[in-house]
Amino acid sequence: MAGEHSLKNHFDGAAARMLGESIRRVHPGFDVEGYAAEVGRRVGPLELKARVLVMAEGLRDRLPEHYPDAVGVLVASLEPDAALGEGGGMYNEGFHLMAVARFVEEFGLDHPEASLPALVEITKRHTGEFAVRPFVQRHYEPTMAMVRACAVDPDPNVRRFASEGIRPRLPWARRLPGFVADPGPVLAVLELLRSDPSKFVRTSVANNLNDISREHPGVVLDLAERWTAESPTPETAWTVRHALRTLVKQGDQRALALLGATGGEHVAAEGMTVSPEVVELGGALVVRVDLVNTDGRPHTVVVDYVVHHVRANGGRSPKVFKWTKVELCAGERRTLEKKHAVRPISTRSYYPGEHLVEVQVNGLVKAAAGFGLRT
Repeated sequence: MAGEHSLKNHFDGAAARMLGESIRRVHPGFDVEGYAAEVGRRVGPLELKARVLVMAEGLRDRLPEHYPDAVGVLVASLEPDAALGEGGGMYNEGFHLMAVARFVEEFGLDHPEASLPALVEITKRHTGEFAVRPFVQRHYEPTMAMVRACAVDPDPNVRRFASEGIRPRLPWARRLPGFVADPGPVLAVLELLRSDPSKFVRTSVANNLNDISREHPGVVLDLAERWTAESPTPETAWTVRHALRTLVKQGDQRALALLGATGGEHVAAEGMTVSPEVVELGGALVVRVDLVNTDGRPHTVVVDYVVHHVRANGGRSPKVFKWTKVELCAGERRTLEKKHAVRPISTRSYYPGEHLVEVQVNGLVKAAAGFGLRT
């Protein structure tokens, strides 16, 4: 998904006009021009979520007062979903429908019987993953029944919604503290999706499990071991591999063993270099190292690298990056090379100074080298 700062620009008077015209096709009295003008006037200084709320409030003022009638108009105005493929909707042309989901979130909490089916319909064209979360907290039983039904829906967008909507720590969304403390109900839903044919769905399942592993690593490892034994499919293997990525970066030996990694203690890293010695912000580094299997047996190892970025206070903050998985024969030496871009991103501030790069094999630090950064 686009970053929040760029995404906000989709929510303006033009988006309101587009949405209003689709509503007027089924509700002829809808004031499209007034709606577009109001939204355009109000959103100027606002950020993403506030802009979406302005659009939702404008809908509330112009739709039938009785909420079930109003949400019925919105559902009827949605474009037919037959043309939407996997990952359609918000990920392509449906950004403006975020305001429809926000309408349900803001004004429909007292009407779950009308709101929950509406969120499923919205999800076929956009997503209801943010809007459903207050319903989980206020109307737990009917909402979770709906989520379980979504997990077996023929539409991959709806199946993804079953996982994404109940992620305990969904980015940009309110946390679900009950699921942070006890992810059991979430895991019961993910059981239905562990070998889903859609990579779009499996990515959400893996992200959900990766989130859960931060507080409950043993629970996720137990589940991953069971899934691997009970469902030996390429799809389940893919889900498990991506679900364990944080634990692998942390060097968790159970996670590494599940991915077939062995013998990290027998692999040395020699001759490591980082070039150039000084890089300009916006440039790139090349990390080079020789791996040597010192054992008389073959081993498969997971190789990552860690960049310790200089912080504003002069300290360093580590960030682990995936590199590769390597099969080494007994006594084999293998040269690895990795290009790493040092470019500005919204989630990191760069500061000049001496940075450090470490190479780790199966979570064990094997070699290190430094580079200077000019900003």
